[in-house]
Amino acid sequence: MKNLKELITSTRTFRRFRQDVPVETETLLELIELARLGGSARNAQPLKYAVCNKPSINERIFPHLGWAGYLTDWSGPAEGERPTAYIICLLDTTISTEAECDLGIATQNILLGATTKGLGGCRIGSISNKLHSALNLPPHLKILLVIALGRPDETVLLEKSEKGGGIKYWRDKDEVHHVPKRSLEEIRLPL
Repeated sequence: MKNLKELITSTRTFRRFRQDVPVETETLLELIELARLGGSARNAQPLKYAVCNKPSINERIFPHLGWAGYLTDWSGPAEGERPTAYIICLLDTTISTEAECDLGIATQNILLGATTKGLGGCRIGSISNKLHSALNLPPHLKILLVIALGRPDETVLLEKSEKGGGIKYWRDKDEVHHVPKRSLEEIRLPL
């Protein structure tokens, strides 16, 4: 088992997947169990999750998602490299009108769990308003985020951002995805 820093470092955002490798329903349920066990503001627990690993429903979800805003010349994964599962994070508005803190905790737990299972994922916040009706969701459930999941089929490298330098991710000529991270010195504010 990896130590926590190694687990967090290897839990990257992946946008290309092995579409021929399915994600089992049991695995998806285990991942939302990790989300359920995380903290919740006021312990309100307003998040619900719709899980999907059926190709016919995945095809209905995919066109409503925006992929990699910094990669303006890339419209998202091509056929054969698309996710094989999704977890749709929903806010139950009968419980609360907000859940930003809960959403961050829950989705990080899901992605950390996915990494331990050899999977990767991508949190997607660029979602068409039409996805709600495409999935026939009840009106009191609001889509907050979609997590695309599958067996990663790309290399993602962390690299140090120069002080005051760019933080936009990019791909090189070999399609390696580079993610600049600010240094500890740059983000630490001594008191």
